[in-house]
Amino acid sequence: MSERMDTRTHLSKVKVACSKCNLRSSCILYDMNDADMLRIEELVSAQRKVFRGDSLFQTGEKFKALYVIRSGFFKTTFTSPDGREQVMGFQMAGEMLGLDGIVNDVYSCDAIALEDAEVCELNFDQIEELSHQLIGLQRRVLKILSLEIFNDHSVMLLLGSMRAEERLATFLLSLVQRLHARGFSPTALVLRMTREEIGSYLGMKLETVSRTFSKLSEDGIVEVKQRHVRILNPEALKQLITFKS
Repeated sequence: MSERMDTRTHLSKVKVACSKCNLRSSCILYDMNDADMLRIEELVSAQRKVFRGDSLFQTGEKFKALYVIRSGFFKTTFTSPDGREQVMGFQMAGEMLGLDGIVNDVYSCDAIALEDAEVCELNFDQIEELSHQLIGLQRRVLKILSLEIFNDHSVMLLLGSMRAEERLATFLLSLVQRLHARGFSPTALVLRMTREEIGSYLGMKLETVSRTFSKLSEDGIVEVKQRHVRILNPEALKQLITFKS
């Protein structure tokens, strides 16, 4: 068994009180009444700690649970037959991991922590059973699945029709908007992922990512200091997408 797998099997488990969680509005419990929430709380079987560089689950592993991120950042990746890693997405607090496992009962990607993180584990069999009783839960699950499909379509559009500046601008705007919805700055962020990982996600070479960051910086649109990025001119960043796409 690998060192990474050894680390994962020793993750601590702690019962979570969902009613006290500050991410409730971003979670599967969103818009639930108090009575339903108490029943849904029983779905959360554990809180797991995942250390930076370790995987929460891996490709081909049997699907048994969905995971809501309580803190930290993850990347989901797929490894091609020739060994190349393709980044499929980046996930942050309040977002869900593991939806890809529903269709074939195995996870189809690796979920790797980009920093020390915590997740809530939700037993999927129990979700399925309870959703037949609670219409609110059923609707919430469907909305989450629908959002996953929408995001996949957005990535296809991003890779299929946008140039380098448009891709990076779209990525930065999406990232800062998601962070702002969680109480962070609307114009500043710390990139938890590397330039190479951004390039893999956006379908760009590392050199192109670095060159595009430099161009945006020279144009006074962003300020970049290693992984710290400040958007100096949000409107100009939006216009890169509006007027060139």
